Amino acid sequence: MSDHIGHQELARLADFIKKSLHGPNIETMTMSELRSESLPFGVRTKYGSHVFRSAISSRIGPKTVYLGSPRIRLSRPSDLHQSIISKAPEELDKVIHLLSTLPFVHIRRQMGNNDVFNPICNLYISVADRKNLRLAYMWANTMFKPSKRPGPEVTMIHIPEEHLLRQQVLAIPEHNINVALGTDYMGEDKKGFLRQSMWRADESGMLGLHAGTKMVTVRDARTQNLMRYGVFLFGLSATGKSTWSCHQLGLNTKLGEETFVTQDDVVFLRDDGGALGTEDNFFVKTDVAPDLQEAMYNALIHSSALMENVLVNSKGYPDFLDESLCGNGRAVIQRRQLKVKSGWGKKKIYTKSINLPPLSELDGLIFAFITRRNTIMPFAQRLTPEQGVLAYLWGESSHSFASEPDKAGESVRTVGTDPFIIGSRAKKVNRFYEIMKKLTETYPGKVHCMQYNTGGVGEIIETTVKDGKKTKNVIRKVQRVPIDLMAAIQRGDLRGTNKYELGKLGTEYISEVADHDISAYNVNKLYSQEQIDGYIEELVKGRKKFTEEIASEGLMPEIIKEAERSFEVSPRKHQFKGMTSTPPRITQEKEILLRKPEFENVVPWSRIPRPPRDKSRY
Repeated sequence: MSDHIGHQELARLADFIKKSLHGPNIETMTMSELRSESLPFGVRTKYGSHVFRSAISSRIGPKTVYLGSPRIRLSRPSDLHQSIISKAPEELDKVIHLLSTLPFVHIRRQMGNNDVFNPICNLYISVADRKNLRLAYMWANTMFKPSKRPGPEVTMIHIPEEHLLRQQVLAIPEHNINVALGTDYMGEDKKGFLRQSMWRADESGMLGLHAGTKMVTVRDARTQNLMRYGVFLFGLSATGKSTWSCHQLGLNTKLGEETFVTQDDVVFLRDDGGALGTEDNFFVKTDVAPDLQEAMYNALIHSSALMENVLVNSKGYPDFLDESLCGNGRAVIQRRQLKVKSGWGKKKIYTKSINLPPLSELDGLIFAFITRRNTIMPFAQRLTPEQGVLAYLWGESSHSFASEPDKAGESVRTVGTDPFIIGSRAKKVNRFYEIMKKLTETYPGKVHCMQYNTGGVGEIIETTVKDGKKTKNVIRKVQRVPIDLMAAIQRGDLRGTNKYELGKLGTEYISEVADHDISAYNVNKLYSQEQIDGYIEELVKGRKKFTEEIASEGLMPEIIKEAERSFEVSPRKHQFKGMTSTPPRITQEKEILLRKPEFENVVPWSRIPRPPRDKSRY
C-alpha cells in the first residue's frame, strides 16, 4: 500500500467532492434557522444559555493527516497515519457517495475582518442525526458574516456518523478541503478552518500563529508615562491563552491603565508587527472561577453562551469547576460579553478591531510564550530575541485533555505551540526568526520576549516498570502558580517593577515581584543540586533531540547555532548533529550575558515617547 495519494488521483477526488456540494440533499441555512433548529437539542440553564453533549470531547490530532504534494505531508508519519493515508482514496470515495446521499446542511461564514485576507469558510455537516445541527450553529457563531473582502474559499466537510473504527481527519490543503469523520466535537470544525487558513496565510507571506493577542496600557514605573503595548500569548490548548488574553492583570484604571483582549487563539503575523485576527467570538475552556477570571465568567453566564460537556446541576446551574464528567468542557462565548465590574456597572474589555496594530503605532511588542511545567521551570523568564526564537522553536508544555487526553500531563514539544502546522515546521521557525530580526532592527528596544510557566514547581514523580508496564507515583505534588501571582508577574513586567537575575538555563529568572513573596517557589529549596542537575540534563536532552528533528526539515544555520549555545547550560556536553562546527564552550555564566547577540540594537524596556493614541481602535 502506498503511503500517499498521487497528484492526479487526489485532484480527481477533490474535483468530485466539490461537484458533490450542490446536490438537492444539501440545505443552505441561515443563522436564525440554525438557531431555532439546534437549541432544542441542548439543556437550557437558569441563565438562559444552552449546554450540549458530544460523544467525542476532544480533537483527534493523532488521527489527522495531510494529503497532497511532499511539501505539505507529515514529516514523521506514525504507523496509524500511514494506515489512514493508504486507505484515504477509498475513504474519500465514500465521502463523495455520502455527500450525495445523506442530508447535509451548509453554512457560509467569514474568518477575519480586514482589507487583505479573509478566508470564506463553507461548512457542510451531515445531519442524519439531527442534533448535529448544533455543531454548525456553534461554529458559525465564532465567525463573521461573509463580505466581498479578499480571501480564499475553504471547505470543511463533517460527517459525525462515520464509524469510530474509521475516525479520522483528512486535510487536503492544496485544494482548500478538510474532512472530519467519526467525531462530533465542534473543535474539529474550528481548527480545520483555522489550520487551513494559517497555511494560506503563510503562503501569502504572513505567519499564522497559534496565539492570542491583547492591547495593554500601563504606567511606566520609572518615567510615569503611559505606555501602550501589543501582546502575543502563545500556548497549547488549555494552557492559558484565553485566560491571559482576557485577564485584567489587576491594573490601576484610575491611573489610566487598562487591557483589552483582541484575539484568544489564532492570528496572522505581518512583517510590520501587526496581526490580523480571525474570530469574532471565542471557543474557550470553561474551568473558570468568578473571582479569578471575571470577564470570561461573565461571558459564560450570559444567555448567549453555547456550551458543551459542562456539568449542569439539578437546579439548572452550570458548574464550571466540576470536571467529573469531562475534563474539557468548552463554550462559545460572545466577545462583546467580556466585561468586568466598574463602579455601579460593567465595562467592556475587548477591542473594537480584532486586528493588532503595527509596531510603529505602539510603544512596544511583547511575545509571551506560555508553558506548563511542574518541576524547575520558573514562573517567568525574560528572554533575548534569540531566546524568544528558541522558545518558539521548542514550544514546550504538557499535554492536556484538549489535545491528547491519554497523554494529559506528559511533556510535549510543539513548534510555536502550534499542532496545526502544515508542511515544514522549520519553515515556520525560519519565518519567525526573519520577522523578529527585522522588527528588532527597525524598532530597536521595542521588541520583548517572555516565557510564563502556568504550571508550577516542586513536583516529584517516581516511575517504576513492572512486567513492561510503567507506573507513575506522585511523591510530592506540584506547587501551582496562583492566578493572582501570575497576574502580578505580568503586571510587573509591563510596568517595569519586577527584578530578574541570571538563572540556571541561561535566561533571566524572576527574583522579585511587588507585593508578593516568591521565596517559597525557589527550586533550590525544593530540590537538591543533584536533582536540579538531573532535571536540566533531561530538559537539554529533550531540546537537543527535538532541535535535531526540526533541523532535518531545513532549519536556518543561525537558529541551529543559537540552539547549540543554549545547550551549554547542561551539566554534560552535547554534540549536536545539525552543526558542522561547534562554537567555543561557555564556561562562565557571565559569558552568557556578555556574548554579542545575533540581533542588533536590543536594549531593555523601551523609553521611546508614546505616539498619539488612535481611540478609534477601542
